[in-house]
Amino acid sequence: MSVSTQSTQNQIASVPEPWMTGAEMLVEALRSEGVEVIFGYPGGAVLPLYDALYECGIPHVLTRHEQGAIHAAEGYARVSGKPGVVIATSGPGATNLVTGLADAMLDSLPVVAITGQVPTSVIGSDAFQETPIISISTPITKHNYQVRTAQELPGVIKEAFHIACTGRPGPVLIDIPKDVASTSGIFDYQEPVRLPGYQPTVLPNQMQLRKVVSAIRAAKKPVILAGAGVLHAKAHQLLQRFVEQTQIPLVHTLLGLGGFPATHPLCFGMGGMHGSVVANRALYETDLLINIGARFDDRLTGNLQYFAKNAVVVHIDIDPAEIGKNVRTHIPVVGDAAEALRSLLDMELSPAQTDEWTSYLQQLRAEYPFWYQQDGTLKPQRVMEIIHEQTQGEAVIVTDVGQHQMWAAQFYPFTAPHRWVTSGGLGTMGFGLPAAIGAQLGAPDRAVVAVVGDAGFQMTLQELSVLADSQLPVKVVIFNNHSLGMVRQWQELFYEGRYSESLLSHQPDFVKLADAYHIPGFRVENEEDFAHALQAGLATDGPVLIECRINPEENVYPMVAPGKGIHEMVGVKP
Repeated sequence: MSVSTQSTQNQIASVPEPWMTGAEMLVEALRSEGVEVIFGYPGGAVLPLYDALYECGIPHVLTRHEQGAIHAAEGYARVSGKPGVVIATSGPGATNLVTGLADAMLDSLPVVAITGQVPTSVIGSDAFQETPIISISTPITKHNYQVRTAQELPGVIKEAFHIACTGRPGPVLIDIPKDVASTSGIFDYQEPVRLPGYQPTVLPNQMQLRKVVSAIRAAKKPVILAGAGVLHAKAHQLLQRFVEQTQIPLVHTLLGLGGFPATHPLCFGMGGMHGSVVANRALYETDLLINIGARFDDRLTGNLQYFAKNAVVVHIDIDPAEIGKNVRTHIPVVGDAAEALRSLLDMELSPAQTDEWTSYLQQLRAEYPFWYQQDGTLKPQRVMEIIHEQTQGEAVIVTDVGQHQMWAAQFYPFTAPHRWVTSGGLGTMGFGLPAAIGAQLGAPDRAVVAVVGDAGFQMTLQELSVLADSQLPVKVVIFNNHSLGMVRQWQELFYEGRYSESLLSHQPDFVKLADAYHIPGFRVENEEDFAHALQAGLATDGPVLIECRINPEENVYPMVAPGKGIHEMVGVKP
């Protein structure tokens, strides 16, 4: 090395790192992480952070409630694959994030939540708006931090994004006391992340994969169960190659929809409580179940005594804690779904002997489709079909939780990933509208339709302000049945029709409500009017609300009753 070059290197090395406040460090770190949007709500403990955000260049979405902010961050993460970022103040601001943290944890969504905290000098004194958010959030976050000095912040933020986005994704919370945000230190974001105790297994064990290949060769009735892990790993194309090479039939979990084209001849739909008859029979009768990125939750399996009872079970998952947790696993494979599929495709995989099995499943699919009866009312199932027709299956569908969620999953076939946004594991009412805001910001060039129930919509309806403020072109479709629909259905079927606190006798005028927010609104009671309203809404460059008056007694079928086996479905035919 020449003298002049060495001298230049020394000069560069001697330049001091930038001196910043903790709040300024946060902004610079968010820039370094490529954060495109922040969702949040200011308050006293985060005023230094918001002062640093002022004109920082990163767009901020002011939701009308912190729960709305974190659900919006979840929706953004779901469709973009990037971490959603949310900021809330101390005390009630932080505790209002709890539902969203739990939701993101169960559904494996990368979220970085930043909460303010009272100054370090008064932590533990029950100061104004102090809550122990670290203790509160520990069971429902992948990891959390409380920062005590400004100097810690760069490393903590970098670790938080790394943890949220690697391995099994999940929410990470950073609690920042107000004085830490205001004091200064040296900002250094070049240090690599060093977490010896956190080393997710990405590459699967090759010996285990060879066992999978042997099991495929021996199977007569193999089935692939595709979960959300396929989507998180961006493995949808590899999965399609694997299915087509092996000719193994596939079924989805609720959160796995879109990971494999619904129109593919080897796709047999969604399994579980409100899944298709053919998918559930496949899961019941299979002799080889290959689970890729699903956690075998109870809404999928039904009574475990009857689930895949004669099958060799393969479970491919990046989270070893999920393997064997609910269903006995014969061939465990810990690793990233994409890496596992890539390795399997490199092995000698010949088509499985599935002709007879596939023909049987095709007959079941033809004999027991999803169905509904025309009775002169506006059918929610037909509403979903019309949405599919008019959006050509290309929209992002965001739902709340309840009957409408299941109708959307049943009657809107997804052919591509990241177009289905719903609350799966936690089943969070109020999720739909704010999540649609985040989804629209994560997919600005795509039509976003929020399908919500009248009850869940009213939990977060104030987020219509965000749609109006930003003129986000989200189309809100409300299924109004004047009830807590799924609760009412269960009370009808299992509690002898005792509708205890599930009927909503008084409802707001949703069209007038939309007008109050300066959003065009429509009320429809038949199929033709809905088709016209949706067509007008989709042509509108801005938000639109459509209230659909549906039959209060409409139920979601088919259904696996609580405690029953996955093969014991009711309502399979009209």
